[in-house]
Amino acid sequence: MRIRTLLTALAAVTTVIGGLALAGPAGASPTATSPTATFADPSKAPGGNFDLSVWQLQEPVGSPGKPTTIPSSRLQGASGFQDDYFATDKRDGAMTFWAPEKGVTTPNSHYARSELREMNRNGGAADWSLGGSHKLQATLRVVSVTKNVCVGQIHLGSGGSSTKPLVELYYRANGDIVLGTENSPDGGQTLHNVAHVSVGKTWNYTIGVSGGDTIDLTVNGSTTHYDIPSSFFPYKQYFKAGSYNQSSSDSTTNGARVGFYGLTVSHG
Repeated sequence: MRIRTLLTALAAVTTVIGGLALAGPAGASPTATSPTATFADPSKAPGGNFDLSVWQLQEPVGSPGKPTTIPSSRLQGASGFQDDYFATDKRDGAMTFWAPEKGVTTPNSHYARSELREMNRNGGAADWSLGGSHKLQATLRVVSVTKNVCVGQIHLGSGGSSTKPLVELYYRANGDIVLGTENSPDGGQTLHNVAHVSVGKTWNYTIGVSGGDTIDLTVNGSTTHYDIPSSFFPYKQYFKAGSYNQSSSDSTTNGARVGFYGLTVSHG
């Protein structure tokens, strides 16, 4: 089933089991060329339009090496958490993430982020094996970006010492969409140019894993597949999505702002 068809069906509901869905009327899903999409309540916090019970938020503030995290319990509901880095766009209801070039980072990164990390409904950190079928689906638009921003990830969980991502999906300032696949848990990334969408235009993606050894990427209906190196097989994984800025400077006004109109996770 093509992503656009699936997202149209999902727009008729307010929640998706095991994932995150935008509440809105049937048939209101945005197209790959529309600049905005209005099918959420702009007066509500993101938790009033999305099911945030399976996500934790990391922000570009806190103490050095220890970014602030917001648990799902604080994100949920129409009056849930929002601030300058994570909020509802008052014009179109998008769940919006802002990551400036200067901000608090994790110990293993030089870049700031405002990003969701997948969790289990019981409050524990998601940590799933490569076997089976796993999908992260999103409809989004990059509102602004200085150079490059990561908008979706499959990240390594338990099973070894590596803190690398298995997959990162990048959006560059020139409109190129690029998939980065990690060569091994020790590092090294191969880049694949997959699509082009102008800044401010809405598009969609699915990042998936199938058969225990294959990465499946679909962007605006076009699908490509990539082998997972066997060195990753001992590791479990989790999804991330938001604005993970890929440039740094002393500026707090330059950065990457990304709005999401739909975001779902499924495991089977």
